[in-house]
Amino acid sequence: MKETLKNMFYIGAGAAFLTKEKLEELKNDLIEKGNVTQEEGKQLLEEMFKKSEEAKDQIEQKIQDAVTDQLRKQNVATADDIAELKSQVEELKAMLERISAED
Repeated sequence: MKETLKNMFYIGAGAAFLTKEKLEELKNDLIEKGNVTQEEGKQLLEEMFKKSEEAKDQIEQKIQDAVTDQLRKQNVATADDIAELKSQVEELKAMLERISAED
């Protein structure tokens, strides 16, 4: 029964977005209904919270990768690109100042 409940949880589309409070409620419901013991409930809660956090991290990474890919396809300058350009502008300004000082 416990394995079935865990599997249902992992399969659920909203698993990545369950809050700790919702997971706590689920644990308490399972304990009250006698589906799991207090210790099993605690262990299940910890495991579900860990899986939920991992799923959130994976989703965030996939979103970040998709955004980065789209920006690259659109040829949008990144923060690194802009920093490099700023550095080059500063070097050119310094060169112009040296040339102006020599005249």
